[in-house]
Amino acid sequence: MTERDATSRARRQYDAYAPHYDSDTRHYERAMLGDGRSWACSQARGETLEIAVGTGRNLDHYPPGVALTGIDLSPEMLALARTRAESRKPPVDLLEGDAQALPFADATFDTVICTLGLSSIPDDRAALTQTHRVLRPGGHLVLLGHVASPHRPVRAIQRLLERLSTRRGIQDAHLRHVAPLVRDTGFTIVYRRHLRLGAIERLTAVKPPE
Repeated sequence: MTERDATSRARRQYDAYAPHYDSDTRHYERAMLGDGRSWACSQARGETLEIAVGTGRNLDHYPPGVALTGIDLSPEMLALARTRAESRKPPVDLLEGDAQALPFADATFDTVICTLGLSSIPDDRAALTQTHRVLRPGGHLVLLGHVASPHRPVRAIQRLLERLSTRRGIQDAHLRHVAPLVRDTGFTIVYRRHLRLGAIERLTAVKPPE
């Protein structure tokens, strides 16, 4: 399957999943994320891009005054995010687009945030490379998501969750190792913490100044 085919399939999958996403994710968040969304969004400064904004579950967690742009592959997910964003001040700019080929000029943003989204992107390396490109020197990348646990029993559960997601028609990779990709794409990791027996990772990285 080509990258274009994989991306088109991901769009169809998440369009179909959009009506159920909030109810399903609410249970997962309660068990696994804790205050993760607040932690991630509290680090937003200046011009901020949220990748894989989905239905907009992060919107209420951003500090006042953040100039926020959100991008997502799925128009159906974005439709729900736009409903959530109607009362937000300042307004958020929500765009349909591909994280693997971001439609922004180099050095556009001060902060890029992605929560639970990297695992659904077919080519996460391409998404991180694009993130590095659109960040200004000294800008921050903030990631929250599931990664491969170091514990074998937990990885077995993660593998089962991946299979269940596939059967439902959703790509959701739980067994990735994100930190090496972050480093390989030119970032310097400044904070990294694992929770829930290593299955959840909080990570902050900086694009080195030129």
